[in-house]
Amino acid sequence: MHGKDLTTGSVARNLIAFSIPMLMGSLAHTTYSIINVAWVGNGLGTDAMAAITVSFPILFLLMAVAGGLTMATNTLVAQAYGAKDEVRIRQVIQSSLSLTVLFGTLCLIAGQAGAEYAVRAMGTPPEVAPLAAGYLRLFVWTTPFMFGMFLLASTMRGIGDSKTPLYFQVGSLLVTIALDPILMFGWLGFPRFGLNGTALATVVTQAGAFVALAVYLHRKKHTASPDWSHWRIDVGTLLLVLRIGVPSMLQQAIVALGTLGVVRLVNHFGAESAAAYGIAMRIDQLAFMPAMAISGACCSVAGQNIGAGLFDRVRGVLQWGWIIALSFTLPAFLLCTSIPSFLMALFAHHDEVVIHTGAHYLRIASPGYLMVAIMFVCNGVINGSGHTLPTTLFTAVTFFVVRVPLAMFLPQWFGSVDGIWYAILFSYVAGMTLSVLYYSTGRWKRPVFIRNRYPLRAPVETLAQEETGG
Repeated sequence: MHGKDLTTGSVARNLIAFSIPMLMGSLAHTTYSIINVAWVGNGLGTDAMAAITVSFPILFLLMAVAGGLTMATNTLVAQAYGAKDEVRIRQVIQSSLSLTVLFGTLCLIAGQAGAEYAVRAMGTPPEVAPLAAGYLRLFVWTTPFMFGMFLLASTMRGIGDSKTPLYFQVGSLLVTIALDPILMFGWLGFPRFGLNGTALATVVTQAGAFVALAVYLHRKKHTASPDWSHWRIDVGTLLLVLRIGVPSMLQQAIVALGTLGVVRLVNHFGAESAAAYGIAMRIDQLAFMPAMAISGACCSVAGQNIGAGLFDRVRGVLQWGWIIALSFTLPAFLLCTSIPSFLMALFAHHDEVVIHTGAHYLRIASPGYLMVAIMFVCNGVINGSGHTLPTTLFTAVTFFVVRVPLAMFLPQWFGSVDGIWYAILFSYVAGMTLSVLYYSTGRWKRPVFIRNRYPLRAPVETLAQEETGG
C-alpha cells in the first residue's frame, strides 16, 4: 500500500511531519490572497474590491461544502488504512468520488443560476452588483475542480501523505499569481478581462492542478487514486460518508453565519470599529493557522490509530497535539498582548481610532488563542473518529448560544464595543470546555464502521462472495 503508516513510530514526529506541509499550504494560500488583493485594490479600484468582498461569503460556503464532504473521506480512509483494509479504502474513495461529482455539479448549477440573486440579496450597491455577479458566475466554474482537489488531497492525507497535495497546491498558486495580472490588465498581448481575469486565472489553474494530480496518482497506481473507469458505489459506505460529512458542512456554515452576525453587531459602533474588527480578524486567522494545521494532522493520525484499535496512541496524539499547537500559538498570544497597537498599525497605518479599537480587541480576545488551540486539537481527534456531529453542535452552541447573544447584551453593560470583544473571548472558553468534556467521556471511541455493511477488517474473499451472492 502507498502512503505512510502513522500507527508506528513517534507520535510527536508524525504530527509535526504531517502538519508542516498543511501549514505551508495555508501560508501559500494566504500569501496569494494578499497579492491578489493588492493587484485588484491598486489596479482595478474600489468597486472591484467591493465585488470580491461581496462574493467571499458565497465562495466560503462552497469551500465549506467541499471541505465538509471530503473530511468524511479523510476520516474513513485513515481508519481503513490504519486497519490495513484495502477493500474498505476502495469503497470509501469510489463512494466519495460519486458524491463529490454530484455535489460539485449541483453547486456549479446553483452558482450560475443564483449569482445575481445572491449578490442583490446581500444589499450590494447598484454600481457593484453587476460586476460582482459576473465575477461570481465565472468563478464558480472552479467548483468541480476545487471539489476534485479537495477529494484527492483528503484521500492522500488519510493514507498519511500530506506532502504531495502541497506540491500541486503551491504550483497552482504560483501559476495563478503569474496569470492574475496578465489576464486582468491584458499584458503580453492577452485581452484585458479586468476583475474577471482573476476568476479566469483561477479556473484555468484549478483545472490544471486537478488534472495533473489525478494523472499523477493514476500513473503511480497510487492507493489514493480513484478508479475512473468503474463507478461502483457501496450504499452503506456512501451513507456513512454523508453521515460524517453533512455535519462538517453545517459546521462551516455555522461559522460563516455566526461571524456575519457578529460583524453586523460591530457595524453598529461605526466604521472605525468595523475596520478594526476586520483587521483583527486577519490577525486572528494568522494566529489560528498553526493550530488548524495541527488539528488536521490530528484528524489523520488519530484516524489511522483508531482504525488500528491503538487508543493509547490516540491519547498521545491529543497530548502531543496540545503541546505542539500551544507552542506555536503562545508567541502569537504574547505579541498580541504586548504590542497590539504596533500590530494594528501594520494594517491601519495612521488611523489612531482604528488602531486603538483593534488594540483593545487583541488585548481582550487574544488569551482565547490558547483555548482555541486546545479546542482545535481536541476536535481534530474527535473528527478523526468520525463523530463530527458533536463538534458541529459545539460550534452551534459557541456561536448562537454564547457569542452572538452575549455580543448583543455585553456592549450595553460595558457601554462600548469592548462588550463584543469579551463575548468572543467567552465563546472561546465555551468551545474549549465542550470539546474537552466530550473527549473525556470516551464516546468518540465507538467505531463509525460498525453500522456499515461489512466489519472493518472483512477479508477480500468474504466481500467478493457477499457481493456475488455466494
